[in-house]
Amino acid sequence: MIELLQQLITEQTPRLIELQNILGHKFNKTKLLLRALTHRSFTYEHPELPKNDNETLEFLGDAVIDLAVGFMLFNHYPRRAEGDLTKIRSALVQESGLALVARRLNLGKYLLLGKGEDNSGGRQKDSLLSCTYEAVIGAIFVDAGYEKTAVIIHNHFADRLEIGRDTGKITDAKSSLQELTQGEHGLTPAYVLEKSQGPDHDKTFTIAVELNGKKIAAASAKSKKAAEQKAAALALEHLAKHK
Repeated sequence: MIELLQQLITEQTPRLIELQNILGHKFNKTKLLLRALTHRSFTYEHPELPKNDNETLEFLGDAVIDLAVGFMLFNHYPRRAEGDLTKIRSALVQESGLALVARRLNLGKYLLLGKGEDNSGGRQKDSLLSCTYEAVIGAIFVDAGYEKTAVIIHNHFADRLEIGRDTGKITDAKSSLQELTQGEHGLTPAYVLEKSQGPDHDKTFTIAVELNGKKIAAASAKSKKAAEQKAAALALEHLAKHK
């Protein structure tokens, strides 16, 4: 399996070099970047390779992006209220915001997808693109540490910070729900994964919103972030009806 993985790295080397030039980071461990680009549908269709998809790097990258973008906003808007900063950050790092950055980097071109996912337009799906961007950032963090990663994230988001000049135009159900529940109940909503269904390459996630341990809404989608946004929107409707 290790030999097959090395063969795949060799085959992908020209594309990996091209993407590293776009990202502005030369990896010390190229296999990290390859892993960040490997969707679970590819490993599902290639069982002869080691299971090496990008989901754990996606988890790590999500946290790094939240921190880096939060610090950028802290410096850019030193007098803004916490609620405003939370709303701006959520708008920037929600699925559609990360997919926008991924499209600028043309990440879809470099993804390793299974044939089924590729044929269904996977390279242009917001859910896949946003997750891949998170995984690439996670890979850079593992390879080079936080300071280098934060600079790269800043380069990707710097021209979008002005979204915060008019927070009234930002529509983000999760931020709206948090603002409402903290203001009226002094509580922060929790998002709980209830179940995931389907094969590894085509899962559907169901997320529940809980307030003070009580479930108030749930929704399903092809990505956890999209399911959270849907569930938050349903929770807002529920709370409005039960005022």
